[in-house]
Amino acid sequence: MSDENPFDHSGIDDIIHGRLRLGIMAYLSSVSPAIFGELRDKVGASDGNLSTHLRKLDEAGYVRLEKRFVDRRPQTRVHLTKAGRTAWLRYLDRIQALLKAAE
Repeated sequence: MSDENPFDHSGIDDIIHGRLRLGIMAYLSSVSPAIFGELRDKVGASDGNLSTHLRKLDEAGYVRLEKRFVDRRPQTRVHLTKAGRTAWLRYLDRIQALLKAAE
């Protein structure tokens, strides 16, 4: 982020900035871990679409997927990692700086 250009958008994290990933990160920042089905319903995604976006967040180290069985049924829990929380807060700071510059 450049102090000289308050409209510098280069600091926006493209991994988070996708609409569905933005919703995932926002939800996980308040509820972590979340069960896959709960997260799917909250962000309005299909199973396949959510899986694709979670894979991208997982590869970036922003979330951790925990697969286990509950009553003999598979369950995936999605955790926001420490790196994910840091990236989320950085993302929010950058967006707030852009909004402030536009006032």
